[in-house]
Amino acid sequence: MTKQTILGRVTQLAKANINALLDQAEDPQKMLDQLIRDYSNNITEAEEAVAATIGNLRLMEQDHQEDVGAAKEWGEKALAASRKGDELRAAGQTADADRFDNLAKVALGRQLQSEKEARTAEPTIAAQTEVVEKLRSGLDQMKAKLGELQAKRDELVARATSAQAQNRMMDAVKNIDVLDPTSELSRFEDKVRREEARAMGKQELAASSLDAQFEQLDALGDSAEIEARLAALKG
Repeated sequence: MTKQTILGRVTQLAKANINALLDQAEDPQKMLDQLIRDYSNNITEAEEAVAATIGNLRLMEQDHQEDVGAAKEWGEKALAASRKGDELRAAGQTADADRFDNLAKVALGRQLQSEKEARTAEPTIAAQTEVVEKLRSGLDQMKAKLGELQAKRDELVARATSAQAQNRMMDAVKNIDVLDPTSELSRFEDKVRREEARAMGKQELAASSLDAQFEQLDALGDSAEIEARLAALKG
C-alpha cells in the first residue's frame, strides 16, 4: 500500500460523520460494532505505515547528514592539499606541488558530488516530513474518532437497555384497569350489598311469619270470647 493511499484512507476515516452513518443504519449497534472493528484495524495498519514512513524519513535524514558531513570533510581535505601544494611550490618543488593540487581537485570534486546529493535529497525529505505530519495528525484524529465511536456505542446500548426495561414494565401493567382503579372494590361492594339484601329479605320473611302467628292467636281469642258470651246468653 502506498503512502498516498494510506494518507487518503486515514483522512477519510478521520472525517467520517458518525451521526449520518447511524441515521442510515438498520441496526445502529451492529454498525457501530463493525465500525469500531474497522477503525481499530485501520489504526493498527496506519500505525505500521506511519512507523515505516518515519523509518524511511530517518534513513534519508541520516544519508543527508552524511552527505553534508562528507562535503565538509572533502572541503577540508581540498583546503589542506591546496595549502600543501602552495608550500611545495614556494619551495620550488613543482612536481610535488602539482600532485597536491591534483589531490585538492579530486577532493573538491568529491565535495561537489556530496553537496549535489545533499541538495537532491532535501526536497524529498521535506515532502516526506509533510507526509509524516499528516499521517500523525490523521492517526490522532482516528484515535479520537474511535473513542467517539465507543462512547456512541455505550450510549446506544444504555438507551436500548432502558427502552427494553420500560417496555417490560409497560407489558406488566398494561392489563391493569388504569381508568377505574377501584373496579375490584366496586365488585366487592356489590357482593356485600347483595348479602345484606338477602339478610334483609330473611328478616322480613321471619317478621311476616311471626305476625301471622299472632294474628292467628288473636283470632282464636276472639272465637273463645264469642263462645263464652253465647253460653252466657243461653244460661
